[in-house]
Amino acid sequence: MAWPAVAAYARGDGPQDAERGELREQRWHIPTTDGSGRSMRATVFRPPGGAPAPLVVVNHGSRVSGNATMPVPRFSAAAGWFVRRGCVVVVPLRRGYGETGGRWNESYGHCENADFHRAGLEAARDIEAAVAYMRAQPFVRTPGTIVVGQSAGGWGSLAVASRNPADIPAIVNFAGGRGGRRGDVANVNCSPDKLVAGAAAYGRTARVPTLWIYTVNDTYFDPGLSRRMADAYRAAGGNVDYRLLPAFGRDGHSLFGAADGVPVWSAHLGPFLDRFR
Repeated sequence: MAWPAVAAYARGDGPQDAERGELREQRWHIPTTDGSGRSMRATVFRPPGGAPAPLVVVNHGSRVSGNATMPVPRFSAAAGWFVRRGCVVVVPLRRGYGETGGRWNESYGHCENADFHRAGLEAARDIEAAVAYMRAQPFVRTPGTIVVGQSAGGWGSLAVASRNPADIPAIVNFAGGRGGRRGDVANVNCSPDKLVAGAAAYGRTARVPTLWIYTVNDTYFDPGLSRRMADAYRAAGGNVDYRLLPAFGRDGHSLFGAADGVPVWSAHLGPFLDRFR
């Protein structure tokens, strides 16, 4: 599909500028579904040609502080890997973050009584809005959409799994969770038992296959905690393939977003996704 001239961009939702580079990178606005009329800022990447391609929705994490100034996410190295596999990639900036603005709906309350389950469902609301909007684009093939998330985005992706969405054959969680690095201290979680309970709550209703990728030197969710979450999710009925990878860099929590992390995680993700082609 040929998009209109640049002068016609930046009006309402949809593409906001011209495509750039071999990944056809482009800024988009995606409508939310909370009745506010607010649009999520997003980055879209596309493979060559005009044939409809399967969609991958990549979801960002949160910050210990500074969510209001978060830039529009790109994950360009990871997006490039998916595009080379023939996929359209959208990376939305959820409500309450950066240029999208609005109220931060993913708050989980006080640490001592954290509601991680609800926080993830709020993230899932925006993820599902991005899925629905992008599926309506002529260059997206509806069957085969994959949802991928890192950190808080991984946790939100698991919340999407709990809702058993149609035509999403698999969901991928990179270092997912909430409440990590309490007080910005490594390996101190806000409320680990609540996090494990939240994973179990998602697992009770989730049936879509999920791949969980963590590292042994993740300073947000250490191996003991990530394994507890996976075990609780599985015991509750969820379909989980849990992978604990060796140490990556100074903090394995950064694996998915790092350019040199792509060869590490793609060795696991590639064969997993091949099952759903």
